[in-house]
Amino acid sequence: MLLGGLRRCEVLGLRLNNLSPGERRVFISEGKGGHQRLIPVSGQFFTAVGDYLDRERTVVDHGRLFVVLRGPTRGRPLSADGLDEILGGARKRTGLPRLSCHQLRHTCLTRLREAGMALEAVQAQAGHRSIESTRIYIHLANSWLVEQYLTASAAIDADTADA
Repeated sequence: MLLGGLRRCEVLGLRLNNLSPGERRVFISEGKGGHQRLIPVSGQFFTAVGDYLDRERTVVDHGRLFVVLRGPTRGRPLSADGLDEILGGARKRTGLPRLSCHQLRHTCLTRLREAGMALEAVQAQAGHRSIESTRIYIHLANSWLVEQYLTASAAIDADTADA
């Protein structure tokens, strides 16, 4: 969610065969409204998934990527409740009491935009049908706004000086 801007349901629906590490892409086969998309995801994501597969994930008889790691349902596909439990542990470890799956998605999309990704590209990454939905997701830092303004203002000043 944090590295690819995926929705909770998209994470839970990931299958091993949805991953293309060589291309650094992930096929989202179970997106919102049944929509599918192929998105780029960072090498850091694939490194983390590789570590998870090598060190934590048990051998299973299904293709789901994320599985229950302990208890009587070990090896079964991770459920929404299971993901909530994992996130609860992360909230305690990080001291972020309002941390949510959706917040991780928002953070990813905002960071992509702040790093210079075009709004239309962020829209495609997020799987939004409307650019307006994407605008709602983006929570730009004031420092980014100041930087953007100063760059644009300097360009305007340079054009004015040349005239």
